[in-house]
Amino acid sequence: MTGPIGTRWPDRRASVRAAVAGARVLAALPPERIRRMLNRFGSGSVPATAEQVLAAREAVVRASARCAVEAGCLQRSLAVVLLCRMSGLGVVWRTGVRSRPFRAHAWVEAGGSPVGEPYPAGYFTPIVTVRVGAADPLAAPRSRQPETHP
Repeated sequence: MTGPIGTRWPDRRASVRAAVAGARVLAALPPERIRRMLNRFGSGSVPATAEQVLAAREAVVRASARCAVEAGCLQRSLAVVLLCRMSGLGVVWRTGVRSRPFRAHAWVEAGGSPVGEPYPAGYFTPIVTVRVGAADPLAAPRSRQPETHP
């Protein structure tokens, strides 16, 4: 069976449910811990296209009423990240804020733009950015050793 983001999965519904369940656990963690966990999801992925991320988002929203509502943005975005990573796709996960009126939000980007969001790019000021799976070719190396320049 072809998965929602163009890959072969033995059971698409099971994969979506697993992503939603995993995201629920992650969403209960403090922001710094979420960032550290997402950074552990490894590299070596192909950057996801906006169409692939949108298909993953739609699958998550169909599978979970909690992820379908605006207040479910944290769990929804994390579930999309997990679903994409199950397919070897890399994405950019962000959380951000807006001051007037105050709002906080979490979203997934592909190609430098938010995917499936009702807000335009730049509406929120990003405060946490994680390139999950080194989705961005400009992402910093994951090595903890300092770079040396000749």
